[in-house]
Amino acid sequence: MTKNTIIQKPKKDRMFWIRTIISAVILIFLYYIALTTTDLTYRGSTLSPGALLQRLFWNPFFDDAVLEKVPEYIAYMIETLAIAYGGAVIGAILAIPFGFLAASNISKFSYIGKWILNAIRAFPEVMFAIIFVAAVGMGPFAGVLAIGINSIGMLGKLYSEVIESIDMSVLESFKANGAGRLQTIWYGVIPQIIPEFASYAIYRYEIDVRSSTVLGVVGAGGIGTPLIIAAMQRSWERVGMMLMIIIVVVSVIDFISSRIRRRLV
Repeated sequence: MTKNTIIQKPKKDRMFWIRTIISAVILIFLYYIALTTTDLTYRGSTLSPGALLQRLFWNPFFDDAVLEKVPEYIAYMIETLAIAYGGAVIGAILAIPFGFLAASNISKFSYIGKWILNAIRAFPEVMFAIIFVAAVGMGPFAGVLAIGINSIGMLGKLYSEVIESIDMSVLESFKANGAGRLQTIWYGVIPQIIPEFASYAIYRYEIDVRSSTVLGVVGAGGIGTPLIIAAMQRSWERVGMMLMIIIVVVSVIDFISSRIRRRLV
């Protein structure tokens, strides 16, 4: 070890500790500003956690007014499933061309496709729901559009990754036998990607069911609208019944879709 190396090592250690100390001081200062200027006063419910859980998950079974509403809540949940299904179908279909466009082994303009998909994924479903509620009015149609457009971003990315992982030797053999570009894609690419495409579309439907329960908050239909109204009115028995319906339906869908996807892939 030379003398210059010995001299440089303490300098590097000293600079490391100087940067660490400066970063720590800055973080402490920022936390101090945040904690001293933010109002941390709790203004929540006066109910104890035990009483709130009892009203959410026990009392609904003994409240006649809530039990009479169960068929209505189930109808709202069916509407939520329909919104998720419509949006998932739109996303699964429209994501296919974007997936091919973003696949670097198929498209010469994959960077454009990836940029479009990144831009779509940058916006949450609620943001799309707000835009479409303003454009087409309140109701399930706005929810379907919001779910569908948002699904394009995620499914398009997954589709492109599936396409990029296909066996390219199959395509080369088709080209060597004189097949055109469309024939190569139809007979060489599609058979390889259909199982995974279908699996991802079903998985996306699971996610869309959960997302569509929230879109009712902004007026996009489904069970989210009565849920948020009941929560604002502090009617915890109604909230609890709707939450239990959502939990049961989502669990059943997760179980069924996992079985289907296991068979597909």
